[in-house]
Amino acid sequence: MKTKSINPTDNSIIKEYNLYPDQTVNKMIKDCHEGFLLWKHLSFDKRKDILLRIAQKLKDDIEEHAKMISLEMGKPIKESRAEVEKCVWVIEYYAENASDFLKPETINSNYLDSYIQYDPIGIVLGVMPWNFPYWQVFRFIAPSLMAGNTCVLKHASNVSGCALLIEELINNISEHKSILKTLLISSSQVENVIKNPYIKAVTLTGSEYAGSEVAMRAGKEIKKTVLELGGSDCFIVLDDADVSMAAKTAISARFLNSGQSCIAGKRFLVHETVYDDFVNKVKKYIGKLKMGDPLLENTDIGPLAKSKFSEELNTLVQSSIKKGAKCLLGAKMKDAFYEPTLLIDVNEKMDVFKCETFGPVFCVSKISSAEEAIKIANNSDYGLGGSLWTKDIEKGKQIATQIETGAVFINGMTKSD
Repeated sequence: MKTKSINPTDNSIIKEYNLYPDQTVNKMIKDCHEGFLLWKHLSFDKRKDILLRIAQKLKDDIEEHAKMISLEMGKPIKESRAEVEKCVWVIEYYAENASDFLKPETINSNYLDSYIQYDPIGIVLGVMPWNFPYWQVFRFIAPSLMAGNTCVLKHASNVSGCALLIEELINNISEHKSILKTLLISSSQVENVIKNPYIKAVTLTGSEYAGSEVAMRAGKEIKKTVLELGGSDCFIVLDDADVSMAAKTAISARFLNSGQSCIAGKRFLVHETVYDDFVNKVKKYIGKLKMGDPLLENTDIGPLAKSKFSEELNTLVQSSIKKGAKCLLGAKMKDAFYEPTLLIDVNEKMDVFKCETFGPVFCVSKISSAEEAIKIANNSDYGLGGSLWTKDIEKGKQIATQIETGAVFINGMTKSD
C-alpha cells in the first residue's frame, strides 16, 4: 500500500510513500526497545547534550523544515517558522529542566527513608495530527526522551515528509539511532502497534473518534494514555472589557494556522453593549487578511490541509446562514482555500455553534450577562480551553471557575505552553 503527500495549494503530489508492512513495523519497534535499554541508563547530562544539539540543528535548518510544513499542509511560511522555533524552545526547555522535574521526592513516613522515584517506562507511541506537524511531535518526544523513554511516531498520512524529516534530524545528531522511529502505517495498523508488548504508553492528538478508538485499545491492554481531542473554545467579551485589545487578539485566536487549531477561539460570545463595536473592529481586521500561496511571506491565510476540509466547513457555514446567521464577509471556497468568514447573530441551534469549525470562520453570538455567557459556553460537547475578557480580574476568576473547560485565559488567547 502507498500513501501520498499532496500539496493543498495546487493539489500536486509532493511524494508517494510505501506503507510499512507489519513485519517491518515489529522489527522497528523491537529496535526501539533495544535502544531504550541503552538510552534509559544515560545520565540526564548526556541526554541533555544530545537534545540540545538536536535543537541547534533544527534551528540551523529552520527553512528546510518550515518549507516542508507549508508544502504538505498549507501553513503560511511565517507561521511554519514560528512553529519550528517553538519546537526548538520546547526541546531546550525539557533538556534544561528534566533533571529537576524528575528528581526523587522525599516523603514523610514511619520508615527511615521514603521517597518517590521517577523511572522511564519504555516506548511511548505518539499518534500525531497534521495541523501542527512539528510542534505536536516535539512536545511529546522532548519530555519523553529526557525522561529516558524512547518513542515511535505514527504521524498523519498527509505529512509523511515532516515525519521523516524529524526522524532524520534526530538520527543524524544522536549516537543512539533507535530513540525515535517513524512508522509509515495506516490507521488500521495502529491497533497492532498498541498491542505490541514493547509499547508502554500512548499519546494522541486528534479527533474525538480517533481518541476514543486509541483509548479503547490502550485500555484493553492496560496501557496509559494522554489524549488531546477536539475543541470549540469560547471567547467571552464582557461589557467592561478592553474591546480594542479583545478584537485584535481574537483575530490571532481564530485565524492562526488558517483556523485549523484545536484550541482556537471558535465561539465568540460578546456582551450586547459592546457587540457592534467588537464586530466592526474584527470585520476591519478580517478584511485585511491576505489569502494565498503559503510560501509567500505576506500570506496570512493558506489553504486548508485538504480540499474535503474546505467542503465540510462550507457545509456548516451554509446551513447556519440558512438558519439565520448573517454573513458579513467570506463564505466562499475554491478547492482547498476558504475565504476568511465572519458570521454574526449565531445561536446555539446552528451547526457552526454545535460543531467544531476547523478553518477560518469567525462566529459571533450576542449575550446580555455573564451568567448567560457561562450557560452558552457550557452548552458544548467540547471542553478544551477558553478565553474571557474583563477589566475586573477577580470577577474573571470567579466566572472562569464556572466554565466547564480545561483552561481559561483571562484577557489573553488560549495557547499551549
